[in-house]
Order: sequence, then C-alpha cells, then structure tokens
Amino acid sequence: MNKELVNHKIIKEALTIRSVEEKFLSLFAEGKLNGTVHTCVGQEFSAIAFAGQLTKKDFIFSNHRCHGHYIAFTADTRGLIAELLGKASGVCGGIGSSQHLCNDNFYSNGVQGGIVPVAAGYALANKLKKNGSIGIVFIGDGTLGEGALYETMNIISKWEIPLLIVCENNFYAQSTPQEINLAGDILQRAEAFGIKTYKGNTWEPEMLMEQAKEAITYVRDAIKPSFFLLETYRLNPHSKGDDDRDTAEIRQFMEKDPLHIFSKDSAAEYAGYQQAIDKEVNDIVEKVLMENELPLEDYYQPALAANSDQWKAIEPINKRQVELINKFFREKIVADDRLVFLGEDILSPYGGAFKVAKELSVLKPQRVFSTPISEAAIVGVANGLALNGFKPFAEIMFGDFVTLAFDQIVNHASKFHHMFNKKVNCPVVVRTPMGGRRGYGPTHSQTLDKFLVGIDNIKTVALNTFIDPSIIFGSVYAEQHPVLLIENKTDYGKKILHQKNKNFVYEQNGDDYPVVRVRPAVSVPTLTIVAYGGMADVVNGFLEDIFLATDLKPELIIPSLVSQLPITIVAASVKRTGRLVVIEEGSAYAGVGSELIAQLAELTDAGFRSKRIAAHPVPIPSAKSLENGVLPDKERIIKEIKASFS
Repeated sequence: MNKELVNHKIIKEALTIRSVEEKFLSLFAEGKLNGTVHTCVGQEFSAIAFAGQLTKKDFIFSNHRCHGHYIAFTADTRGLIAELLGKASGVCGGIGSSQHLCNDNFYSNGVQGGIVPVAAGYALANKLKKNGSIGIVFIGDGTLGEGALYETMNIISKWEIPLLIVCENNFYAQSTPQEINLAGDILQRAEAFGIKTYKGNTWEPEMLMEQAKEAITYVRDAIKPSFFLLETYRLNPHSKGDDDRDTAEIRQFMEKDPLHIFSKDSAAEYAGYQQAIDKEVNDIVEKVLMENELPLEDYYQPALAANSDQWKAIEPINKRQVELINKFFREKIVADDRLVFLGEDILSPYGGAFKVAKELSVLKPQRVFSTPISEAAIVGVANGLALNGFKPFAEIMFGDFVTLAFDQIVNHASKFHHMFNKKVNCPVVVRTPMGGRRGYGPTHSQTLDKFLVGIDNIKTVALNTFIDPSIIFGSVYAEQHPVLLIENKTDYGKKILHQKNKNFVYEQNGDDYPVVRVRPAVSVPTLTIVAYGGMADVVNGFLEDIFLATDLKPELIIPSLVSQLPITIVAASVKRTGRLVVIEEGSAYAGVGSELIAQLAELTDAGFRSKRIAAHPVPIPSAKSLENGVLPDKERIIKEIKASFS
C-alpha cells in the first residue's frame, strides 16, 4: 500500500473505530463493560466504504459486529461508548448494548439472517414513498446458512427493492472455518436470483471506496438490489473470548492490514493520529463512567388493565364475517396510503385462500404484494414497512405456518420498541386463520394460540362471530405496536350473531377490544364459561343443552384480547357462580385456561371450582370422527361439566 495513495481522512476514521473497539476490550477485561462485545478490528474499511458513503436519508441494518458501521454512519462515538457502558446517555439508554443499536436510520440486531427481510421492508417503504433513499444491510459469511436470507433475495429481486446486501466475508462463522460449513460459490448465490453482484476487499481501501460508491450508485439510480461480497479478516477473536485460529494465519493478515502498513510507512503521522484519537476516546470514557444507568421505572411500567363495565346489546348482522373483514380492507386501503397488504396468493381474482383480500389488488395494486411461500420474509418485510411509517397487514395463509415466522415475531417485532429505548414503534399486524373442524389434518388444523399469547409486548387478538369484526380491526389499525390477529377458519362463513338463543341476553362492553357476555335473560347464572374465537360460537350453540343436562345456568364470557384476559369481568362472574369452565380449541397444558385460572387465584381469596376443557394433546386428525373426538365437542363438554360440578 503506497502511503501517497491513501486518503488520510479514511485512515483517521479507521483508527477511530479501532481505538474504540480496543478500548471496549480493555474495559471488558477491567470488568467495567457488561455483556459481550464483537469487535471489527481489521474490518474497519468496510464500515467507512459503505456506511460512510451513504447520505443521512439512507439507512443501515447491521448485525452483532456493528460498532464500526455505527461510527462511520453516525459519528456518534460518545453515544456508542455510553451504550456499552450501560449508561442512560447511551444511544439506547444502555438497554441494547453492543448488538442492538438505533439512531439516525441505523438499526442493528444480533440475530443472524433476521435483519435482512426487515431491511428489505424498510427499503420497500422508501420505494413506495419515492424519496430516493436506499439502504444497506450488513451480513457475515456465517449468515449464508440462514434461510431468511434467500427468501429475501428472491423478494428483493422480483420486487426490485433498492437494497444493498454487503457480505463481510471474514472466512469464519464464529470459530468455524468457512470450508467446513459453506458449499458452493458465494456470489453465484446472489446471481442465481438475478441480483447484480460486486466484489472487493478491505486490503485495498482506496479501490474499495470506489467500488462501494459504484454499488451504492447502482442501487440508487437503478432502484434495484445489489450484493457486494467483501473479503476481509477480523484480527481479534469472534467476541471477547478465546481465539482458536492459527496464529500464523492471524499474523499473515496482520501484516497486510492497511493500518499496520500505514503505521510503518508513516510512523510519525500514525503516532500523532493515534495519540489524539486515544485521548479523545479516553476522555469520553472517563466522563461516561461517572454517569448513571437508566432507572427501571423509565424502562418498564406495568400496564394498568381495566375493563369497561358499560354494556350494550348486540344485534345480528346479515353478512358473513369474511365479507365484513374484506369490506374493512377495501375501504381502508383506499382511504389510507399507509396500509400495505402482504400474503400468499392474494391477488385478484383469487384473493387469498379465504378471500379476505378479494379485489384489494384491483383497488390499490401498488400496495398489495403477493408473496412467495416465505413466511419469515413476509413478516420480516412487514416489520420493516412498519418501522418506516406504514401499517402493514401480513397474512399467513394457515395459522400452522406462523411457526416459520417466529424469529421475526419474537426477536424483532416484539423487541424493537423497548430494545431501542422507545425510539421506534413497529405497528405490524400478522393475521392468520386458526383452528380445525375442516378436515385439513395435522399441519393445517392446529390452534397455536397459547404459543402466541406468551410473547411479551405483542397483543394477541381473536375474532369471534358475536361482534362486527370492523370494531376489532379499527382498534388494531390504531395500534402503534405489534398485533397478532387470529381468525377462526370455520367462522369466516358465519354471519354475525347467527345463532341467538331467546333465553339469553347478548351484550358487549366498551373496551377497544370488546368483551362479549352471554347471560341468562331472567335468572342468576350458576356457571361461568370462558371461551373465545371459534370455540365461543360452538359453545353458544348448546348453552341451553348445558342447562338441561346439568341444571347449571351458564354465563358465557368471550374475550377478544386474549393476551390480556378480562380478569375483573371473569372474577365478578365467578364470585356469583363459584364455578368456572375454560374451553379452548388448543391443548390444555400451559394454555389460556391455565393462565386465566392462575390469575384469578392471585386476584381473589374467594374459593371457586374450575375446569379446563381443551383439545387432546395429539395432532389434529383429518378423519371426521377422529377430529370431532380430539377437539372439544358438545357431548364431551357437557359430560365434563357434569362430572366436575355435579
């Protein structure tokens, strides 16, 4: 490397990044840094070439090795240092620490692969806004084993999303050499999707600056994706721990490191730069160490749940549930440019497996995206759209398939707001039909609600056939945080309040997500039943039969917000009846019924008898008689109520 050819500005930027990274390692060794740290020593020119050449209107998604990218893009050295030292003045208040940063269109998350579809969604939002901004997502060669990456490359190519994927190939996935885990050619992976590719390395920084600029310009001008394979090498361990690599190999790369060469070729200048940068970093650290950490009450405040005690009568609606859902979307997609609808097979004339999306692509084709079979990418892209100002509804064709998107729900959507110290909201909505009774068999009939209600900071909502779904969808649309919306498959074709027993009163309260109560018209109830979603309609069909068989007068309570159960309403009912039955279509162990009974036990000293009735804990069979036997049906429910309370 000829020192006359090296831009001293980028040398000083690289030295700043390295000085900060080495300071982090020394602070960790001194016990002053909590958690972990993944340094980019040896890879600094990647950050400068790519992150450093974006405009401030552009964005970056980075990974666990993100410090260099952050400094090059934001120049916020102090905020980064304070963050890793756990101080309230840190970029995310000390919450995210090394791997989870958010500032000035910069985002990072430590989960490999998951940031790629989120970045794609963020870039798609910019394309929809026509603001000329683009983005870069940094991955490592280890990320090439993640399926979400390939789901996303397919989508960004087909939809021509302006996103640059930079693969920092340092030849190791943590401690595993690349030849053990990686098959084939890296560039050919991107080329197979029709994505334009580039290649460079960090040992020729001046050339890399030009190559990176060319790739960035291509993505911006062509409004298409690109993939840059960047060969580099980290000179430090994967994180703060042991390094099992061959010392001779590390020494070889140290010798070709541009900063090492500069230190020999321009020793005086190097020493001057290093002394000034080290002093600046040390001064920041000294001041930051004296600061306070974020108080818990600033980070977490328990939600104060309250249920309305104002009730009003429910009247039937002579339309099928699915028609009303479709009507909501048809009206809203025309009225609000923020709404984006994503899912498989949703374009007209098909309109989705259950026709929720009927005609939407005719009304607003630019905001209805028919996706490949790529659940992780569907929800990831929706997350990115939500972070960048849109209100995306991601449809997962069958509830069983939501498991394929769990990383995006659990490690991304649910965490963004708190992980980034409330700087951002992610108002994504994931809709999916759940439940059996259609003969679809073990992988298309499950009720997975209990896995969803346990996800912190996400509302799980279940539709029912008792109230107009537009009420629920209106509340969902107003949410600033993620919502999982469960729609029972068998309810789609039913009209609202299609079976109304003359001896019962049907009413809903005033909550944003209304609670429905079905109570005896002229007598005091002696049995409280809680059911929701499709199960509520099933139970409603034989309330009188329960009375005739058991001599118990049932009151049916139907929550729609199942991640925050209406405990006060249920408790008031149970106080009168002394008996509680919770009926759900999923299996009982660790289910919604278990949670409800536990909360009631904590809330009240009054004794009550309880019973959970649920599906048997086996896969849902396709044969009709077997399916009816596994799922709670009229005969079994009445039999178990009678046995429990006679």
